[in-house]
Formats: sequence, structure tokens, C-alpha cells
Amino acid sequence: MAFYESVLVFRQDLTDAQVKERAKKFTDIIVELGGKVVSTEFWGLKSLAYIIRKNKKAHYVMFNASLPGENLSEFERRERIDEDLIRFLNVRVDELAKGPSIMMKKTEEVE
Repeated sequence: MAFYESVLVFRQDLTDAQVKERAKKFTDIIVELGGKVVSTEFWGLKSLAYIIRKNKKAHYVMFNASLPGENLSEFERRERIDEDLIRFLNVRVDELAKGPSIMMKKTEEVE
């Protein structure tokens, strides 16, 4: 099993509940493909660097997951099909992070 950090960028007009529902859908897809989601982080609604498909902002979600390497292409195919997902990035890592990501640490420092 390979380890991946996967960042999903959803349209700005979705509600928080809808984003969590979509994230659950992708968690189920990973499990269906023989993987396991270790952690999920909701980074919230953030401004984009440039307009993507008429969106100035987007909801960001990050997964830490393990997934067999041969199933990554199927997972990415399903990501491309989803109309609510405007961008995604799957990065293979040597090991999964133990604590929160830098994005979550940044928001904790502000509070």
C-alpha cells in the first residue's frame, strides 16, 4: 500500500454540509478501491489565486490515505467525473503525517 495526501477543491457555492457529503463520497471510493482514509481535514472556504470555472473561492479538503498504487488511476478518474470538484492533487508520500497539516496549524494560531 502506498501513502497519499490528496487535496480536493470544491466549488464555492456548496454549503459546508454538501462539502462534507462530497468528502464522505470520496472516502467511500477510497475504501471501495481497497484503501483506508487515516485523516480528513476541512480547510474551509479560501480565495483562489485565479478564477477557475467562474469561481473566485473554493472549499478545500485534504485526505491522508493509504491506497494500492494500481488503484490510484481509478480514483483520479472518478475525481475528474465529479462536477463539484474543480481541482484535485494526489501526492505520494513516504509516510503519513502524525499531526495536523500546516494549514490547520495556521488557523489554530489565529484563534
